Amino acid sequence: MRDYALGYTLVGGLAAGVDIGAFHGLAPRLPSVLLAAVLSFVLAAMVNYTLSSLWVYQRRWRSLRRAALFLAFACLGLAVNAGITWWLASAWPVHATLAKVGGVASAFLINFWMNTRLVFARVGTPQASP
Repeated sequence: MRDYALGYTLVGGLAAGVDIGAFHGLAPRLPSVLLAAVLSFVLAAMVNYTLSSLWVYQRRWRSLRRAALFLAFACLGLAVNAGITWWLASAWPVHATLAKVGGVASAFLINFWMNTRLVFARVGTPQASP
């Protein structure tokens, strides 16, 4: 996993910037923080999948199986991202954009593990190795 950590962090950082920037632009214009969180996350997931495929894991990005698996796990990440964003914005006296940063960070860690171990795993590579 360490081999991919730096590249995934850079790509994830770019995707997080897309997510937070889009959220910041959408949140004041939409009726709910949750809707803005979902839309910005979907845009960031598209950026993340394309760059992760091509640059981090050096795989074909046009794999339907891989894209479907990535999307399925991105939906799980979306639930974590939006849920934590909503919880922080509702339960704590923090600005919605700061709450979004907490949601993005949590989803980043979960998505890195799922993408490295499951979505982009090399065939024949032991998945339980450190």
